[in-house]
Amino acid sequence: MDGKRILLIISGGIAAYKCLDLIRRLRERGAVVRCILTKSAAHLVTPLSVAALSENRIYQDLFSLTDETEIGHIRLSREADLVVVAPATANILAKMAAGIADDLATTALLAADAPILVAPAMNVVMWEHPATRRNLALLIERGVHVVGPASGELACGETGAGRMEEPDAILAAIAALLTRGSSLAGRRALVTSGPTHEPIDPVRFLGNRSSGRQGHAIAAALAALGADTVLVSGPTALPDPPGVTVRRVETALEMLAACLAELPVDAAVCAAAVADWRVDSTRERKLKKTAGGPPALRLVENPDIVAAIAAADARPLLVVGFAAETEDVVGNAAAKRQAKACDWMVANDVAPGSGVLGGDRNTVHLVTAAGVESWPTLTKGEVARRLAERIAASLAGPSGAAAR
Repeated sequence: MDGKRILLIISGGIAAYKCLDLIRRLRERGAVVRCILTKSAAHLVTPLSVAALSENRIYQDLFSLTDETEIGHIRLSREADLVVVAPATANILAKMAAGIADDLATTALLAADAPILVAPAMNVVMWEHPATRRNLALLIERGVHVVGPASGELACGETGAGRMEEPDAILAAIAALLTRGSSLAGRRALVTSGPTHEPIDPVRFLGNRSSGRQGHAIAAALAALGADTVLVSGPTALPDPPGVTVRRVETALEMLAACLAELPVDAAVCAAAVADWRVDSTRERKLKKTAGGPPALRLVENPDIVAAIAAADARPLLVVGFAAETEDVVGNAAAKRQAKACDWMVANDVAPGSGVLGGDRNTVHLVTAAGVESWPTLTKGEVARRLAERIAASLAGPSGAAAR
């Protein structure tokens, strides 16, 4: 990030305090950080703290006589390589979507011609409100990039989605945008993500706790390296990753069909948590409780999507599977790699208490023909970035594919 110019807009969410750590980390990596503080944000973090950490003056007033003699809001935007809004409150997202420019922050955003990254932060009900969802969808359609939000306990005491991503996740997203390159230019990538829902009757289904965060992050990371990326996603509450073509499915059979329809690709990363079984026959009417006890459900095995892609006539150069395990994580993953005939298997521990399913962090082991590489606990965004870089290096090798 040496010399990269970042305009950080801090709006009035309680998560504003995290921006002090974000600024410090950006400066450690050589970035030049300028900050705009909204009036609300100034109640949460002091201009002095922000100025000291950024080693730059702070901008707050649209009608500053000193700044606006130089048309400051235009200059701040146009001199930035990237504009970051963190925290991005429901209020500032709504103003961005509507094109409102009634203070320095929103005026600078409207005048920006650099990429924009937002890190949403708000109460879970505000995050899930239809107005917020529409605003975010519109911003994404316009090319605004999004990181988070995370799920967990919120400042208001409620629990759910709406917590601003931690600084390391935002930092990874910033790095991906600033280093968006061409190492995968001309390559096609396929990623699966999320759970599958296998219907029992019109209202019930078999499913799992996968949030899709890891798969979506991988798709975004591959696209950031220049790959033409298709994401086949089961049901999730996540926004579409920027620059990625998304195919939405519900069941394992639908996911398999969607994946095979996208072949040929150079790399396939199967991160979805696909249900192993489905009901042999979906009931057309809702099953009712009866005096005779619960109904007997006959289950049949779902297809193995990773194995099917690895066995396809148009086999990708690189097939990467994910193994979610609760015991003997590496051993089971190595066995799966052999059985499914895929090149790499990414193993992770999803045992109760690990916090991986639905969480923000992951501890993975990359299992290949060459052995096992254990990574430290990282955010899912950082795991995605590392994996995307490994894929790019592998495809750029002498044979254009990984050792199997």
